[in-house]
Amino acid sequence: MGARVARMFRNFNLENRVLREISKEKPRVAPRHAVNLPRADGSSGAAEPVNQKNDPLLALLKSVYVESTDPAAAQVRETSKELTVGSRAGRRPLRFSLPGDPFGLVELTDVPKGKLTIAEALKALSSHQHQPKTWTAETIAQEFSLDLKDTRALLEFFTPFQVKIIPRKTKNVKQIKDS
Repeated sequence: MGARVARMFRNFNLENRVLREISKEKPRVAPRHAVNLPRADGSSGAAEPVNQKNDPLLALLKSVYVESTDPAAAQVRETSKELTVGSRAGRRPLRFSLPGDPFGLVELTDVPKGKLTIAEALKALSSHQHQPKTWTAETIAQEFSLDLKDTRALLEFFTPFQVKIIPRKTKNVKQIKDS
């Protein structure tokens, strides 16, 4: 109800108010600041030395010859050439693989040095977990062509399939019985 009353007062005599506002004389615009515009003939005092040819400088510029080579690009070309020739330097044969076609992936035959497949990583971690005296970090690093520092970090921070059974705190806790 209050909105209707407010709308009535707002729209009261709207056309007359609009006409009165439109018919008012507009205020004059303030004069613009005078600006130094370039001359109509195209000549200005500051641009003349820039547009003129300086023959001694032009001769010096023509005598400069720069030849540059990128050593990183040459190295990339050499390494790509080695890989395309069929050289397997930097790669090692696959040590362990999962039976069958796991996850629909293509079976690998060789792996870059310093890298492991998932199957090899699981094999190395589980071997170290079961026989830590025979499968030390040095043995695993030598077997799989890994960096010793990376191998130690792998053995320290990753443990596969470790099951921890937490004992009950009190005897009166109910357990679910198998039926």
